[in-house]
Amino acid sequence: MEEGTKSKKTVFVGGIAEDVDEAIIYESFSTFGDIIEVQLPSAATNPNQDDGKHRGFAFVTYSSSADAQDAIDNMDLNELRGKVIKVNLARPMKTPLQLGGNRAVWESEEWLKQNLKPLSESGGVQGRTAQQSDQDTNEPDDAMEE
Repeated sequence: MEEGTKSKKTVFVGGIAEDVDEAIIYESFSTFGDIIEVQLPSAATNPNQDDGKHRGFAFVTYSSSADAQDAIDNMDLNELRGKVIKVNLARPMKTPLQLGGNRAVWESEEWLKQNLKPLSESGGVQGRTAQQSDQDTNEPDDAMEE
């Protein structure tokens, strides 16, 4: 299945209550079509530790994009187990290149390879100090006498 096609069949369900599990999501959303998968991301930071808590959102993947749209149209801003949920099309995760928008250019390996010189070639701090002192001695004395 193509990634673009899958994203139009997957809906994001946000704002779900803590007592909601995958079975409840499946039961609530199966009326709109055939569900392929229900994902309820765990809140545990350690993947080996599953305490049953989730992050407050889920993803439901339908077999057709029309079913996904029906779920969005009927469930968005409705109540599920006492909480109003937000339902819309899931957006694909950003790739590392897309995430780089807020990073400094020197954090990129490519930029470092192109622009960074080894310390021995750049002269380092001593080289800059020596260049400044050379410039100071080579400048003519333009002091005005009265």
